[in-house]
Amino acid sequence: MVDAVNGLNPEFLQHLYDQWKQDPHTVDPQWQWFFRGFDLSQQQPTSERTETSVARADDRASVVGRESQALDVIHAYRELGHLIANLNPLGHNSSEHPLLALNEFGLTEADLDRSVDSSSFGGRRTMPLRQLIAQLRTTYCGTFAVEYMDIRDQSQRAFLQEQMEPTLNQPNLSTEERKHLMSRLIAAEEFEQFLQRRHPTVKRFSVEGGESIITLLDELIEEGSALGMDEIIIGMAHRGRLNVLAHILQKPYEMIMAEVLDRPQKFTGDGDVKYHLGYACEHVTRHNKQVHLSLSANPSHLEIVDPVVEGITRAKQNRKGDVTRQRVVPVLIHGDAAFTGQGIVAETLYLSELEAYRTGGTIHVIIDNQIGFTTNPTDSRFTRYPSDVAKAIQAPVFHVNGDDPEAVVQASRVAVAFRQRFKADAIIHLVCYRRRGHNEIDDPTITQPVMYREIAKHPTVREIYAKRLLDGGVISQTELDQMAQGVRERLDKAQEYAQTFKPADQPPPPHGPWKDLIHVPRHIKDWGAATGVAREALVNIADKVCRTPEGFHVHPKVAQMLKHRLDCVTRGTDIDWGCGEMLAIGSLLDEGTWVRLTGQDVCRGTFGHRNAVMYDAQTGRSFVPLANFAEAKSRFTIINTMLSELAVVGFEYGFASADPHALVMWEAQFGDFVNMCQPIIDQYLVSAETKWGKYNGLVMLLPHGYEGAGAEHSHARLERFLQLAAEDNIQVCNPTTPAQYFHLLRRQVKRSFRKPLIVMAPKSLLRSKLAVSTLDDFTVGGFQEILDETQPLDRSKVKRVLICSGKVYYELLAERTRNKISDIAILRLEQIYPFHAERLTEIARTYPRGVELVWVQEEPRNNGVYPFIGAKMHYHWPGMQKLLYLGRKPSASPAAGSHERHVIEQQEIITKALGLVPWEYSRPIIESPSLPGPRKAAVSEVEVSEAAPVGK
Repeated sequence: MVDAVNGLNPEFLQHLYDQWKQDPHTVDPQWQWFFRGFDLSQQQPTSERTETSVARADDRASVVGRESQALDVIHAYRELGHLIANLNPLGHNSSEHPLLALNEFGLTEADLDRSVDSSSFGGRRTMPLRQLIAQLRTTYCGTFAVEYMDIRDQSQRAFLQEQMEPTLNQPNLSTEERKHLMSRLIAAEEFEQFLQRRHPTVKRFSVEGGESIITLLDELIEEGSALGMDEIIIGMAHRGRLNVLAHILQKPYEMIMAEVLDRPQKFTGDGDVKYHLGYACEHVTRHNKQVHLSLSANPSHLEIVDPVVEGITRAKQNRKGDVTRQRVVPVLIHGDAAFTGQGIVAETLYLSELEAYRTGGTIHVIIDNQIGFTTNPTDSRFTRYPSDVAKAIQAPVFHVNGDDPEAVVQASRVAVAFRQRFKADAIIHLVCYRRRGHNEIDDPTITQPVMYREIAKHPTVREIYAKRLLDGGVISQTELDQMAQGVRERLDKAQEYAQTFKPADQPPPPHGPWKDLIHVPRHIKDWGAATGVAREALVNIADKVCRTPEGFHVHPKVAQMLKHRLDCVTRGTDIDWGCGEMLAIGSLLDEGTWVRLTGQDVCRGTFGHRNAVMYDAQTGRSFVPLANFAEAKSRFTIINTMLSELAVVGFEYGFASADPHALVMWEAQFGDFVNMCQPIIDQYLVSAETKWGKYNGLVMLLPHGYEGAGAEHSHARLERFLQLAAEDNIQVCNPTTPAQYFHLLRRQVKRSFRKPLIVMAPKSLLRSKLAVSTLDDFTVGGFQEILDETQPLDRSKVKRVLICSGKVYYELLAERTRNKISDIAILRLEQIYPFHAERLTEIARTYPRGVELVWVQEEPRNNGVYPFIGAKMHYHWPGMQKLLYLGRKPSASPAAGSHERHVIEQQEIITKALGLVPWEYSRPIIESPSLPGPRKAAVSEVEVSEAAPVGK
């Protein structure tokens, strides 16, 4: 430090000194100690300083050097102490590290008994260096260690030091608190041992080896409630879940035993395995504070619940008016292998740092089994700790030995205090082990024989802590036996009750924000709703939303768009897609509905059709007309998200599940982007209702349509959603007019129930002069699942009926008009699922019996609607002789990469559908402007074939 000072610019040094004199905390701690030592050395009389100036200068350098060395020791232990901490319950801990050796600081054994200024550590003024190091090791190198010195925010580092150093990181528990801690460990262990004795072949994914998670969560709730938490939302995978349900969520033993006995659940649906189920309760703390606890249901994808919990939390904070993010807190419990290995963890961490997705900090708990299923840490990660993933967000990491329950309590307290103070994430790394295999049937000695020999000899945390309390005279053996006996009796009675009365968990009646909505039957008869809006209201919306503040310099293209929209609404004609969406959102906001629209580039819209956020062309200042319109009535949120689909959609799903009265929409940049969030779709969106009795109204807008943009950007994998559709679980729609889109969005929130809505959104239709609506289309009626022929054809003369879905309709319409064809009708399937069979039959009766029926689609035969709809037509079109398929042949790739080839295929579909070319395939010579001379076309990629009904 002295050498460094000698090399500094004197003016800069004087500036730092003056700054320190005004407020010592404004400079780095090392400078604080340097200047304090400098001042102390200047406190002699002036005459003495003059007489011995040279000697005093040398003495000051020596004093400052020693103080600097002591400061370096303190800093080093704060930064590196975790490297020699006693964290592993199975041993294998290092007690020394070369960067913490005395010679690293220019010190020797002879310096240990010298008194040093230690006031930067816990406020202690001076002490021998030996004592300072001992206290540093107790604070940072015991069974609780911390990584926090890489945090750039100095106030956060100082806060953590204030929380830990004065008490040497010891919780100082009372006798009653220690007994309570003991009782929780006994309950956790007895529960697991009971299930192992009575049901040894039943999978339960026990918490054995990590029982301290119960004490950690227990303290988190107690401490959190004292710091303002009144609701905690927990997400976790299956390891230890039954124990957490029983001892934190207070799920009755009787219900758990019934599930272990495989008693059926009482709600209508398929249900789920016991270690995926959620639960909720009203918890009263030991200090008489009430906290609502909920454990979210979670599928087998270990970490997929993470963004869902974050979305639930944000929605609840919004509805509660928890603007400081103090009251509703998310807690995520991870496994060590999953935290490192699953990308959704990193996505969720990064999402949490963005303003639109902040929840005020999550408390993450990593249960470190020191093993995956059978995989060693050295094979599953390259970092020292599984928590290292979180360093990207500057979160403190609290490493704690799971065999020391009191250290676990301290870790929980500090983590909660940090989260509540800074509204930032905190990571608790609970180092433990897994006493059994991945599940209770699995034999881990096959792959980890050495580790499991150690575990077999290792006492449980309950035994370790019981001995500690007995040795300290805190508790008697009689008290311990009584605690254990009480738990065993409760478990025996619960088992007997479960066998006799077969109790079962079932979803509670609608409550909270869901109380005004109904739990719908598995098959719904009426999907409709009154969604028309008065003409005057729509004109008023357009007038308000299409105007900007005075002095706001609108981009010329946006100004032109606003003028066009206002003119169209005022005139009542030619309302395009973007305007229709604006009217739908505006009308809902006007009625008090909150609207949330997120996705990549949604503010402008991928195709520039929305421009919901406008930017001053001179200053860059943003203005959101719909948000301005919503003020004092509701709330409009529109967010350009990070380049992630999985975490973002998970968050939006969670948000929609917690706030069913809001219209929550996620838009993909292109439809194929939905591929990256498939786990949320499979494991939550389409199946949560039948597995867990959970409903959701999330809207997914997926641009879909063939314009020659290649395999990915043509396709939103419509067929996947139809494959997943059953029991009225979702809605899959492909609206073709702005008014239909308007009514579809409004219908989503105007009904008394909620179902996910998948929309095949347009691309080229956004600016099509054919895909427009009149204002009257918005004022009356509602969404129509099937659109009949709209032109005035003489139906008695119709020879062929084309049925299609989406953009291809307008290509068929344009070609039919151009060729003045009057004996071919075109129907549009706007809601593909649930399929409105009665409406199709009603329409069919208006056409001649035996009319030729053709399903037309752009997609290959193995994609799109056809695999789903083909057989249905036979049963719902009276008198149909046969159904013909006309579209692209089955293909491994959904679309051609060549735009020229796309045009050829598309034209062949349209002309064959309208009878302009014969059904038989032909192989014409095609002149290609991009190639020298003529070339032969490949075998036609368009297929005409007959569909057979089911069973034929």
